[in-house]
Amino acid sequence: MSAPQLKLSESEQIQKDISQELSYLLSQDLDFHNQSGSYSFHNFHSFPAKFPPQLPRKFIESLTIPGEIVLDPMMGSGTTVLEAYLLGRYGIGCDIDPLALLLTKTKITPLNSKEVSQIGNDILKRAKYSIDCNKKRLEQLLHERFDEKTHKFVDYWFAHETQLDLLSLIIEIERIENEDIKAFFQLAFSSIIITKSGGVSLSLDLAHTRPHRAKVLIDPSGEVILGSEYLNNSSRHNDLITKRLRSPIKDIEKRIQHNIQKLNEENSRQIHLDSNILKEQDIPKIKPNIFFNDVQKLSFPDNSVDLIVTSPPYSHNAIDYMRAHKFSLVWFGYSIESLSLKRKDYIGGESTTNIAFESLPPATSLVVDNITTTDKTKGRSLHRYYSEMKRALIEMFRVLKSGKAAIIVVGNSIIRNHDTRIPECLSEMGESIGFQLAKIAARTLDRNRRMLPAGSNIDRNSQIQQRMHKEYVIGLFKP
Repeated sequence: MSAPQLKLSESEQIQKDISQELSYLLSQDLDFHNQSGSYSFHNFHSFPAKFPPQLPRKFIESLTIPGEIVLDPMMGSGTTVLEAYLLGRYGIGCDIDPLALLLTKTKITPLNSKEVSQIGNDILKRAKYSIDCNKKRLEQLLHERFDEKTHKFVDYWFAHETQLDLLSLIIEIERIENEDIKAFFQLAFSSIIITKSGGVSLSLDLAHTRPHRAKVLIDPSGEVILGSEYLNNSSRHNDLITKRLRSPIKDIEKRIQHNIQKLNEENSRQIHLDSNILKEQDIPKIKPNIFFNDVQKLSFPDNSVDLIVTSPPYSHNAIDYMRAHKFSLVWFGYSIESLSLKRKDYIGGESTTNIAFESLPPATSLVVDNITTTDKTKGRSLHRYYSEMKRALIEMFRVLKSGKAAIIVVGNSIIRNHDTRIPECLSEMGESIGFQLAKIAARTLDRNRRMLPAGSNIDRNSQIQQRMHKEYVIGLFKP
């Protein structure tokens, strides 16, 4: 006789169903290489290492219904929050990065494109007038705007004429009374500084968070105005050290026009996907909410969230968000000193002073111990990362409803030739606090489109490149 089949309890059946659904979703193609990610407001501003919008969309569509709550507690550029909004879910996002908060706020705030266009024209007109007729006044205001340390930063990274142009623009933007419209133009302003290529600063590779100052400067007419002694017969060498100065006025005018066009498209509820024009299902949209909130101390009730889709920072400061974001934030009134202090609060930072270290489960602890044996400083830095991520996972588990899923997209790192095994370690930590693991999926990064600090060819001697060719999608669920 065969053994009798035990009937699963309702709770066990729910766990089995969610595990199977997650495993199925994670077994599908998650690369999305042939799909455009520029629809809606997703390309309002460059942002390093953001995942394609199709990734959160897949899980939001499959694991929630309209009206349910989707949380991204480390929202970055707000991709998950915007996708939740487009799909009629209640999107909630949290971050401690000022630029992430500004970017997401702008993406999710409906505006009247005609009003925005008129204000944009006024900003450009008055800024041009200040440059042409009030240059002495601008010089005085520039001197007064920054403290000494911030002024040194600005002088090092921005040509003087560029500083005057940027100041004329930000003064006009600061006069806008409507905070939502002001945020729209602040973001346009930031996007001409932090951009995938070019940008108005003297930095090269700024969008990859690895800025270095150009040695050769070329003015808009094509004349070399600084560093001609560094040029040689190699065009590739020259490209890597040369920056052509750009006009902030012209650049922001193009960016404003681009973003207003996106407003028009969204206001007509059209979403452009590749060459097709599709209309969103007629699902009522729910205004999202964003909060300045540390993922390690979420201010939400227990068992209140239906889905989490998030992408934590890379470990060991592989992508140093503040290192790039400060180029814009100094123009918004932040001092270099205050931004340096804020940078220490980011998950994955290298500082280990005044850090609360957590006990780690066995395999994770072994990874940390192996690296600590080789390099004590880097081992402690990794222990900090895993401690912070353990606290983040505890909070995610707390706010998630039973029978619901958390999707965590992470990169891996090699430190001192040791694999940090981030997807496996985060999964182990998740299980140690009560999550169940459905599956870990790997996705290959599209290096031509994704903003990462690495070249197109794999260099095994490069610490940065060893981190950046794949990322992993962890599917956890709360029993």
